Order: sequence, then C-alpha cells, then structure tokens
Amino acid sequence: MPGRPVWSGAVSFGLVTIPVKLEPASESHGISFNQVHVKDGGRIRYRKVCDIDGKELSQDEIGKGYEISKDHVIPVSDDELARMPLPTAKAIDIVAFVDRDSIDPIQLGDGNYYLRADGQVAAKPYVLLRKALERTDKVAIAKFALRGRERLGMLRIKGDALLLNSMHWPDEIRSWEPVAPDEVKLTEQEIEGALALLDTMSNEHLDELELIDHYREALAEVIDAKAEHREPKPMGEEAAPAGKVVDLMAALEASVAKAKESRGETTGGDATVHEMPKPKKKATARKTTAKKAPAKKTAGKKTTARKRSA
Repeated sequence: MPGRPVWSGAVSFGLVTIPVKLEPASESHGISFNQVHVKDGGRIRYRKVCDIDGKELSQDEIGKGYEISKDHVIPVSDDELARMPLPTAKAIDIVAFVDRDSIDPIQLGDGNYYLRADGQVAAKPYVLLRKALERTDKVAIAKFALRGRERLGMLRIKGDALLLNSMHWPDEIRSWEPVAPDEVKLTEQEIEGALALLDTMSNEHLDELELIDHYREALAEVIDAKAEHREPKPMGEEAAPAGKVVDLMAALEASVAKAKESRGETTGGDATVHEMPKPKKKATARKTTAKKAPAKKTAGKKTTARKRSA
C-alpha cells in the first residue's frame, strides 16, 4: 500500500528538475501503551493549559515560541517560518555525488523516504537519475527542508526507486576518542580465535538471516492472554546469564563450537583454534580465499508478527 506523502517538491541537480513526493520507507510495528489509573483502569488525559490565565486551549489556539529567558518568549508564526529565505524549502538540492563507501553509517539519521515521481513528466528525469546512479558506485548528497528544519540527506537506489536517507550534520557526530579503551596486549592466537568465530558466524547478505522481534511477540502474547483471561504461552527457553570470562581462548573456542552447532554444522570433536596458521605478514584485514560452503538453514517455523495496538 502506498505511503502517505509527507512532503512534495522537486529534486534538482544542475539544470535537471524532478517533481517528487516523499513517502515514509519504513513503518513501526511496535506495541504502544496508554497511561491508566492503576486503581480503576481509567485513561490518563493530558490537557494543554495556558500558565497565565489557566484556560484549556484547542489546537488552533496554540502556536510556536522561542524561550530567550524564563520570562521572555518570542512567538514565531507558521507564516513567518514559511517565508524564510530557504532555497531547500521546496527542493531536494543535490550538492555533490560521492562514493557510497565513503559514507560512515553513523552519519545516517532516522528518517528514510521513498521518492515518488510526481506526474508523468517527472518519470523520465527520475529514471535518468536512477540509471546514472546504477552505473556508478556513487550516491547523491542533498539538502532538503522538512518539519521545520533544513536537513542533510543521501539519495540512493532501492530496487527501481530512489530512496532518501536522512543524515546527521557533521558537527552532530560526537568524537569516538573519549569512549575508546586504553591499549591492551593481545596474542596472535587470540586474534586468530576471534577471526575463526567471525568466519563461523558470517553470512553473505543480511536477508539470509531470520530476524524476528521476539520481545514484540512475547508482549503481544501477554496482552492476548490477559484479554482472554488465561496464562501466557511459554515463548521458549530463557537464555542463561553470561558468566564471567576467565579464559578468553576457552570462551572463543566454545563460541565457535556453539555457532557451528546452531548452523547445523558438525564440529568433529572439540573446537580448536590453536593450530590455525599464523599470517606471513601483519595485515589489518584478513582475506579468505577458500569459498565457504553455504550454511544449512535451521529448521523452524516462521512466526508471523501480529499487528495489535494496546
């Protein structure tokens, strides 16, 4: 089902203009709660009241204001915001094309939007831009205005459509340096053990994994059970709490064995990583030349997530 447009305007690069509409590219299936009075189950309501005259206000009586100090608020109207001299108010302005691999995932924001060509006239330049991106490893970096602020975005291909990923501005990314641990000593054997575990747990593509929101399923079962006045069905064995790691190599070997078992692979006895050949020279990345046999898919019944609101 098509999404509901959240913005309409045009993509522009050079002298090319593509009229488009933005539609959300994802949707939430989370279960939300209302606040209730514990004693009788009554809903808790929030009323918008003016702190000067105590009057409860309707939505059309409420505007925006910027607080300069505790007792000084400057009102700003929607008309004033609409008249701001912002070139991206009705345009997704492409400022550059860059290598896709140059984008750090931390720069990507929360909003993802499909671009729908707005009318038949927009179809040809829309496909032109898509074809151009298909033949390169480039993505487009663009500026656009949405929900009261100018944003940075990455325009890329998704199937036969164009997708706009919102991005953080460079000055919004915090430095990694304060959170990095001090340098520690690792043996080559420990590094090889970690690489063995990485190889065992590797998949070629994300869509090969069966990713299920088990918390949402368990929560839906709790709500269903309460509505039907019964006990919730068990949702599987509870994971044992992780113990204190005493021997790093023993933990790596056990993890390799467990990963192989979960993929249906036989370990041929106790898993070991001690005898793996050491690299001839130091390298920052390990290249695997042997083609790995495809992992056996674990048999299991796929659970269809229920859509239910509290």
